[in-house]
Amino acid sequence: MKISTFKLYLCVLAALTVFISCEEDDPIINDFVEEDRTEQQEKDNDSILDYLSSHYYNSSFFETGTDHKYTDIIISELPEGEDVPDGSTLLIDAVETHTTEFLEADYEYYILRINQGGGEAPKFTDLVRVRYEGSSVEDGDVFDSRITPLDLALVGNGINTFGTIRAWQLVMPSFNASTGFSLDNGVVNYNNFGLGVMFVPSGLAYFSGITTGSSYDNLIFKFEMLQYETVDDDGDGIPSYVEDLDANLSVFDDDSDEDEAPNFIDLDDDGDEVSTFNELEQTIYIVDTNMGESEPILDANEYEFSRITNAGIITITTVKALDTNSNGILDYLDEDITINYNETSS
Repeated sequence: MKISTFKLYLCVLAALTVFISCEEDDPIINDFVEEDRTEQQEKDNDSILDYLSSHYYNSSFFETGTDHKYTDIIISELPEGEDVPDGSTLLIDAVETHTTEFLEADYEYYILRINQGGGEAPKFTDLVRVRYEGSSVEDGDVFDSRITPLDLALVGNGINTFGTIRAWQLVMPSFNASTGFSLDNGVVNYNNFGLGVMFVPSGLAYFSGITTGSSYDNLIFKFEMLQYETVDDDGDGIPSYVEDLDANLSVFDDDSDEDEAPNFIDLDDDGDEVSTFNELEQTIYIVDTNMGESEPILDANEYEFSRITNAGIITITTVKALDTNSNGILDYLDEDITINYNETSS
């Protein structure tokens, strides 16, 4: 959808909304007032700390064996006046405390890191393959779970993906994916994947929404970080995480040409009428693994665009962002540079 068409659609929608809401026979009364985020966070953090101080998990179970599942993590409430059972650990003594700023409020969230994982870690804009269970701190009710691996876009593009809560964008990149997988009678078994639990305040989750059944719900997610895929939402050759120019873990406020389309979904980031892809230099690498050849180490600002594997021969196409006038602005972000690296000469 073109931006101009999208704007027209929004205007028409707004006009219809005003017209409908002004009908005398159907008044709309909305007296809901959302809580202040900072004040709500203070209450949420107290609630989470109370939970962590009164619940324990079966820590000794994970001292032996490998590739444990999220379903192996058992969290139990400690009866008042009793000691933590042997082989268990109070959560408050096991979790990591993390801080972040989000929507002008300061937050604390907590991670129980059971296994870091042996592969590489995703970026906050990537597609992750996970298994998980989500429950409420307040009542322990499970509101969502996926025992079969599910692919989730951590950040949605508003077109065909819709993203996850902020907590997932923060926590998942702090774990590594598996080192690989094997097939056993058609069943996929992942090896050495990230395994943990996150305890998050409502402000990093659904806040005033009722997705979990109630507003201002503090959440617990047990999860397995299995695999991930680097996402390039607009297919311009620049991975979406790189389009976070101000490094604030948001790609929605980076709009180099100020055309109201953030760079991560803009095919021409600098608005110079040469597409971002065409302002990148392409290189093709042929790697013959049959001859023991290794894959290339990519340069700074060089990214894998595609790969094809055939009979042990890997063909990798990369794109590289250049700064041809050495002004500190890469060509695809510099409206004064209009070199088309893919233009064929006659």
